[in-house]
Amino acid sequence: MENNEETPQPVEKPEAQIPAQEKVSEVKSEGQIPVAEKVSTEKPESEAPVEQEVCNEKAGTVNTSPGSKEINKDARMWAMICHLSGLAGIILPASGNIVAPLIIWQIKKDNNPFIDEQGKEAVNFQISMSIYLIASIILSFICIGVPLIIATIIVFFVFLLIAAVKANNGYHYRYPLTMRFIK
Repeated sequence: MENNEETPQPVEKPEAQIPAQEKVSEVKSEGQIPVAEKVSTEKPESEAPVEQEVCNEKAGTVNTSPGSKEINKDARMWAMICHLSGLAGIILPASGNIVAPLIIWQIKKDNNPFIDEQGKEAVNFQISMSIYLIASIILSFICIGVPLIIATIIVFFVFLLIAAVKANNGYHYRYPLTMRFIK
C-alpha cells in the first residue's frame, strides 16, 4: 500500500513580497514546513541613545532650559554681541573690554531676560580677566608673570569665543574662572 498523502510544499514568495522583518529558517528534516520567525531590529538597551540634559550651575557649564528653544533670534544675536564686544579691549586697552559689554548690556537688558543674563556673564568675565591680567603683569617682575600673561590672553580668547557661539545657539553659558560681581 502506497501512501498517497502529499507532503505540503512551502510556498515561495518573490523577494519583493517578503517583509523586511521576517526571515525563513531552513529546516532540513523531511516533512516539515519552513517556519517564518520574527527578527528583532531593535537595539539593546546598552546601545539605545540616551538623552542627557545638563542642569549644573557650576562655572563653565552650559545650561539648557525649557525656554532655550524659545529664545528668539534677535535676543540670541544681542547676547552674542555682548560677549564679542569684549574684543573692544584690543582697540581700547584697559577699558574697552569692560565698557563695551557694559553699554550693550545696559541698553538691551530690559528687552529679554536671556540678554540680561548673558550680559551679566560677559561683564563679570571681562572684569575678572582684567583683574587676572593686572595680577599677571605685577607678577611679571618676579618672572612668573610672563607665562601667566600668555595663559590669561589665551583663556580670554577661547572662553569668549565659546560663550559667543553658545549664546548664539540659545544656550545659557557660564564662564569658568569668573568672579560674580554683578548678580
